[in-house]
Amino acid sequence: MFSTGQIIFVVFFIVAFILLMVWSYRKDLSLHKKQYKGSKWVLVGFMGFIALLVIIKLVLKP
Repeated sequence: MFSTGQIIFVVFFIVAFILLMVWSYRKDLSLHKKQYKGSKWVLVGFMGFIALLVIIKLVLKP
């Protein structure tokens, strides 16, 4: 289905892409901490809201 060269290219591309993403994230880590401070509470609130919807669905189930 795929040639050996294509498989090697995909493997190198994935490794290079992941390394570039890790390097970029580490470079901007201090900026992320400053800009997105408190964003975990938004996630907790969203997950709580979804949990509340599921609980209401289970309670009102006929």
